[in-house]
Amino acid sequence: MKFEDLKLSNDLFKAVNKLGLTEPTEIQEKSIPHILIGKDVIGESATGSGKTLAFGCGIIDQVAPNRGLQALVLVPTRELAEQVRKSISDLSDDRRIKVAAVYGGVSINPQMTALKRCEVIVATPGRLSDHMRQKTVDFSRIKILVLDEADRMLDMGFIRDVEKIIQGCPRQRQTMFFSATISDDIKYLADKYMNNPIRVSAAKLVDPGKLKQIYYNTPRGLKLPLLVSLLKNEKSGLVMVFCNMRVTTDFVVKNLQVNKIDATAIHGGLTQNKRSRMMELFNNAKVSVLVCTDVAARGLHIDNVSHVYNYEIPKDSKDYVHRIGRTARAGENGIVVNLLSEHDHDNFSRVLRDYSTFKIEKMITPSLERITIIKNNNGRPSGRFNERNRNNHYNNGHKRGFKRW
Repeated sequence: MKFEDLKLSNDLFKAVNKLGLTEPTEIQEKSIPHILIGKDVIGESATGSGKTLAFGCGIIDQVAPNRGLQALVLVPTRELAEQVRKSISDLSDDRRIKVAAVYGGVSINPQMTALKRCEVIVATPGRLSDHMRQKTVDFSRIKILVLDEADRMLDMGFIRDVEKIIQGCPRQRQTMFFSATISDDIKYLADKYMNNPIRVSAAKLVDPGKLKQIYYNTPRGLKLPLLVSLLKNEKSGLVMVFCNMRVTTDFVVKNLQVNKIDATAIHGGLTQNKRSRMMELFNNAKVSVLVCTDVAARGLHIDNVSHVYNYEIPKDSKDYVHRIGRTARAGENGIVVNLLSEHDHDNFSRVLRDYSTFKIEKMITPSLERITIIKNNNGRPSGRFNERNRNNHYNNGHKRGFKRW
């Protein structure tokens, strides 16, 4: 199928064509026809499958310039807000529709100004709730409401804010939920706030036949030397290393850098400008390793990730699935490497129980070379590691470096 077969308006077809797109993805093909005739839609498909263009077509088709706020897209993270804002702006082409991104971590005052002038906002629920409390946003003309990455948004505890925002919108509107999985919370919201929604789903982009999953069992104090060794000895494309906490992310990225691995970090504790800059460096392959918390696991468009490392196994097995979904996409091979210490066994067992079809192969830990290790709090070298002093290092200096975990 071609985009011309989807009965897009002339302006919309020209905009899609200008973006260099000729064939819709599966979720676009299944959802756009319903969206363009104003149906409520629940779309289930993986991150990176083209959901933004699908609901973006509905927004651009219905929104008119200079008539106030008419469309609202809720997203879970700041990065996704900026990404969706740019995508809708690109799609609007010459229609001069103004799209604003609204999220926390930056000054609220410029957002107040933007909200008075834009036709579309892409917002995180927390910051948008702040604007509602301060009465700096007017929902009275909203025609379209979209929840993007809805499952992640609800997993992050935003359900009360989301309901408050939905209730603040006009009842006569088009509502769309897009999500990688359809959870009970999403079904609850759909039953309560949607009008006879059409449900569409697309196949997962990750190819199980091209995804290899392995794990190493190692003492906690040897995780970092093992990670450094694996990253230095494997020829790979872009690499994502996932940690459960910000403090761990900072610790890992500093130690990769001091051991001459080109790495950067992203997590919720960084300023928005820094997060955006780090993502730009990684997407443009200026750095090859992105160390991150789950804020980067969902929604963001990141191509050519060849390896996913789980430095820590997440507590929620669904987060494990979202992490590994960053690789083995669009016909490419991918490898998932899990580094397990005694603290990860419960979480890893949960993954194996919940996803019994996963085949995760145990690997033998290779010989590890000497590395420099720096502490998280002051950045000063705290010791070196090599194979000969493995036990002494773990029982003394390295263990002290982990007291804050």
